[in-house]
Amino acid sequence: MNFAPAHSPFEENAPEFADVREAAALAAAGQRLDRAAAEALYYKASLHTLAALAHAMRLRLHPEPVVTYVGDRNINYSNVCVCGCRFCAFFRPPESGEGYVISREELAEKVEETLRLGGTQILLQGGHHPDLPLEWYEDLLRWLRETWPELHIHAFSPPEIFFWSEKFGLTVPEVLRRLKAAGLHSLPGGGAEILHNEVRARVSPNKCTADQWLMVMEEAHKLGMRTTATMMFGHEEEPSHRLDHLFAVRASQDRTHGFTAFIPWTFQPAHTRIHCASLPAPAYLRLLAVSRLVLDNVPNIQSSWVTMGPQVAQLALFYGANDFGSLMIEENVVAAAGVSYRLSRGEIHKIIRAAGFTPVQRTMNYTPVRPQPEV
Repeated sequence: MNFAPAHSPFEENAPEFADVREAAALAAAGQRLDRAAAEALYYKASLHTLAALAHAMRLRLHPEPVVTYVGDRNINYSNVCVCGCRFCAFFRPPESGEGYVISREELAEKVEETLRLGGTQILLQGGHHPDLPLEWYEDLLRWLRETWPELHIHAFSPPEIFFWSEKFGLTVPEVLRRLKAAGLHSLPGGGAEILHNEVRARVSPNKCTADQWLMVMEEAHKLGMRTTATMMFGHEEEPSHRLDHLFAVRASQDRTHGFTAFIPWTFQPAHTRIHCASLPAPAYLRLLAVSRLVLDNVPNIQSSWVTMGPQVAQLALFYGANDFGSLMIEENVVAAAGVSYRLSRGEIHKIIRAAGFTPVQRTMNYTPVRPQPEV
């Protein structure tokens, strides 16, 4: 799919309709958008209107002239996976000779380098490995916690947690409690793709459902763990499915208040089994702005320089984003799909300052790191 299906609801060159003006007035007044208002803005509002509304909301939530980012590293503990998702260019099936499970020696080197570079956490994720017992993950977490007690472990994802629940005959809360006791601090929002079961049945049929993804997150929140929420869009979904996703996240956040941030990014099709063009920057910025307007209960919206590049990510700071994502010392999954941007801490600071903001490194829960690492 390109920017939208052939029957696209988008009206990029149309004048502002009456329903758009009404929805814009609600957003400008800081009132919650219902589905009809969100549709009016997403499908019909000009990009300039969306930018103005989203940036105004961002400034209401975060009036200080600051843009945050986290110092971390995305470490993939294994690329072996039985899911076979059509959008993934990173995984290898169990029988592949290219599969790996990271050694502790290699992991130690990666953690030590992360800390030397001023990082505070690691994002640890892998595939649905059919042969690793739950004790392997618990032992890994205990070793990380005991060896580097200052390290924040932001690890796994709802599909991994649900996979282990079914594989080991445990409830999701039991799996989460065991991992938390072993050292897990927080859960990233991976594996969300589009929270619509018909879409998931096409692109990731062996993964947990949308309802199961949300259930895992809510169970983590009940245990006091904070998590992020994500969206990968621009593959085989319709624009309406993206709104379904946003409203599902908002309803979940109303129940638990456990999401710290929302991170949307565009699907990268190279080397995958889904054949479509990458979405252009305006499609990304449109969705980002509507995300800020719909998700009135999620405090932070991240831009995605890893998929969109630094220039578009900088522009996103005026479309509702208040966070620049991650230093991302290492990233493998998006790179496997043919996109590989790299930014140093100095470059991130320069980009943020050029947009008129002060860069501040934060932790996972958005507490500023003290003292701030030197550039």
